Amino acid sequence: PPTTLNVGERKRRTLVAPDMNLSLDQSECSVLSDDFLDTPDDLDINVDDIETPDETDSLEFINNGNDLEWEDDTPVATAKRLPGEGEEERDSSGRLWRTVIIGDQEQRIDMQVIRPYLRVVTHGGYYGEGLNAIIVFAACHLPDSSCGDYAYIMENLFLYVVSSLELLVAEDYMIVYLNGATPRRKMPGIVWLKRCYQMIDRKLRKNLKCLIIVHPTWFIRTVLAISRPFISVKFMDKIRHVHTLEELSRFIPMEHVQIPECVQQYDEEKVRSQKERLEQEQQPSNVTPPKESQLEIATFNQRSRRVNSESALRMS
Repeated sequence: PPTTLNVGERKRRTLVAPDMNLSLDQSECSVLSDDFLDTPDDLDINVDDIETPDETDSLEFINNGNDLEWEDDTPVATAKRLPGEGEEERDSSGRLWRTVIIGDQEQRIDMQVIRPYLRVVTHGGYYGEGLNAIIVFAACHLPDSSCGDYAYIMENLFLYVVSSLELLVAEDYMIVYLNGATPRRKMPGIVWLKRCYQMIDRKLRKNLKCLIIVHPTWFIRTVLAISRPFISVKFMDKIRHVHTLEELSRFIPMEHVQIPECVQQYDEEKVRSQKERLEQEQQPSNVTPPKESQLEIATFNQRSRRVNSESALRMS
């Protein structure tokens, strides 16, 4: 019989940001170098040379536009740990594993292999009213694509990110993607990011209100531009570019947002470079020329006077 009860409705949960194992030992971020700076020289990038770490065949997804439709209505099961089991377990060899369910399938995450990379996703607190979570994705903590077991690490890291997102998010949320200080060899491929987005619960996909890309490079902007025809308008409208950490602080509270040291150094260098370039552009045109130019002008004037004197003597 008809009923007004909605038995399928999920109850709203009140979550506390879980411990993301931030105390784990791990190597420091890459040292800031000119490879990270997005200067006007980067505008000479050859689009044909663009490739991503996990799909070296470049942007092969262009052959199938529907494959990149991120906002489909396909139901995806909520990622959760198996009931009755501990959060993590060790096998006979002492290797640490976590068992979760993603897409109605049981998945085992090799926590041992991704241990150095767990800081790639952290909880950055909340914004606005209620439990609107800020999820911080630090690309500088991703593995280097040159390592031997890169594909295996990224597969397990993918499962970890997807399963963690369900635990971190209660209502609406935004993702802050820290792109600064990340060399090309550490950047995740768009197929990897797409899989993360599609594998999370559909409700969570709809609740994503904004994707903020901090320190967008020419490479990132080029990939997004090429992908635009194949990504839904709804998703593209959620993307915002932020060029400095100071600008980011205008959009979200920064008290609980953990910015890696290498990203802070990158931001300081970028701000300093922009300031110097602005000062040069605002420099007045009647500036005193350098000593070398003054010497050349004096020499020219002296020669001119000598020529004029010799001409006057001939005429007399």
